[in-house]
Amino acid sequence: MDKTELRRKLQNGLLAMPSEQRSQKSRRACQNLVSTAEFQNASTVMMYLSLPHEVDTSEAILHAWQLGKIVGVPKISWQQRHMIAVQINSLETEFSTSASGLRNPVTGVPVPFGDIDLVVTPALGFDRKGNRLGRGGSYYDRFFANKELKAHRCGFAFAEQVVDSIPVTESDQPVDSLVSDKEVVYFRNLKGE
Repeated sequence: MDKTELRRKLQNGLLAMPSEQRSQKSRRACQNLVSTAEFQNASTVMMYLSLPHEVDTSEAILHAWQLGKIVGVPKISWQQRHMIAVQINSLETEFSTSASGLRNPVTGVPVPFGDIDLVVTPALGFDRKGNRLGRGGSYYDRFFANKELKAHRCGFAFAEQVVDSIPVTESDQPVDSLVSDKEVVYFRNLKGE
């Protein structure tokens, strides 16, 4: 199955999930995430602001603040086709919302790449080798390619988004672990070893 076909299949699966089930599964996924050593030990966590059909990250963001962590979220520059992390201190912060439902912080202090300990990463799908299938913009791939970024990369998804295999290209950047509502899986990615 090619990327376009797989994206459509996974997107349809997310859209078909009842909202009550999505809420329960999001809570379990957040509980699994905050119990990982990577989350517990991180001073600065980069989280994403969930789209309506993704795992809701708000519970994990609130937990990070309760533990005194700095929380960064992606700020996307559509014209330059890249993103940076900016610090937020509230989920009520001023956001602009795109047609797809993506919330982009209007303000926020940029978080240096080298300060980020953990990047919690969305995707339409992940496989059991750490490959991710994003929405096609390559924003996270370009973000992960930054040499200053030493953070642990954690995929975050519903168990239904984990598939056998994802087609990859040279520019695709894998994750180091995957947290879902059912499990936590670690990958041994060969990053310069």
